Amino acid sequence: MGKYDYLVVGAGLFGAVFAREAADAGKRVLVIDRRAHIGGNVYTQAVEGIQVHQYGAHIFHTNDKSVWDYVNQFAEFNRYTNSPVANYHGELFSLPFNMYTFNKMWGVVTPAEAAEKIEAQRRAAGIQEPRNLEEQAISLVGTDIYEKLVKGYTEKQWGRPCRELPAFIIRRLPVRFTFDNNYFNARFQGIPIGGYTRMVEKMLQGIAVELEQDYLADKAGWDALAERVIYTGPIDAYFGYSLGALEYRSVRFETEVLDTPNFQGNAVVNYTDAETPYTRIIEHKFFEFGQQPKTVISREYSSEWKLGDEPYYPVNDAKNAARLTQYQALAQAEGRVIFGGRLGEYKYYDMDAVIAGSLACARRELS
Repeated sequence: MGKYDYLVVGAGLFGAVFAREAADAGKRVLVIDRRAHIGGNVYTQAVEGIQVHQYGAHIFHTNDKSVWDYVNQFAEFNRYTNSPVANYHGELFSLPFNMYTFNKMWGVVTPAEAAEKIEAQRRAAGIQEPRNLEEQAISLVGTDIYEKLVKGYTEKQWGRPCRELPAFIIRRLPVRFTFDNNYFNARFQGIPIGGYTRMVEKMLQGIAVELEQDYLADKAGWDALAERVIYTGPIDAYFGYSLGALEYRSVRFETEVLDTPNFQGNAVVNYTDAETPYTRIIEHKFFEFGQQPKTVISREYSSEWKLGDEPYYPVNDAKNAARLTQYQALAQAEGRVIFGGRLGEYKYYDMDAVIAGSLACARRELS
């Protein structure tokens, strides 16, 4: 066969981790990516000395010590803790929902008072078993918080009324009756010092990488180079959308450099009213406690996805689930190809889950 044991399509986290494991096992590996950079959506780029998250905020968090130990081989992580702020028409609230939020919303002081307020609003709404996202949110945090801090933001993000969205989307929403505003319930959390791109560069050190290469434009030619293919692109694109395109939500970013050292005082501010067109503003310097004289911000706009747009969030409804099952059957018949990652599996993955999945894939494949 070809010159390589493995062709890895995609230089994001799944592809980079698999490539590292295969190379360390003595395999010949070639990594290709259609973009002009490595790192996939965790790609960061220095602007005014600030590591800018070009595809949206990525905060590494995990409860899996083996994954934490693994990434720390390639980067030193800082102590960044994700504590977003919600802006509702100029009113600021703490996220995730905690005693600071409840005190600001209702003036309550004790956890018992906050719990009773939420329970009273749930009873008033007549919710027994939540049937959709709206009912699930009200049962978790009450009507007031739902109306101000959930409804507008969620409907902007998904482009659909909350009553038409499934309850599971918000079921894991952090709600705390403590003064803990750490968004993630994770033992380990932080940002790689110097950015994610540097971390992925170390993962790929000594491995052949070719950028701006479109695998699907010359699939037969690329396949001829290797015994096996690790494919991390969209599963439906691999099969030429023969069963129809899987649906996503996409995100558009407006990024600008500002001649001020501090624009909003926090890395992440969510705009939860329906009238503000963007969902949030990211101030990138605060991911690394920056002291630069300027700052870089990104406004994020959620949008319907169409072919050619960057896919971000799978639309997990019955239609797409059925279509995915059909594509997965086709994928199983591709004997030389392994499909992995959020696009290859059409699944929303946190970064630690992507890495764990790639490591598990490598163990199965290389053992």
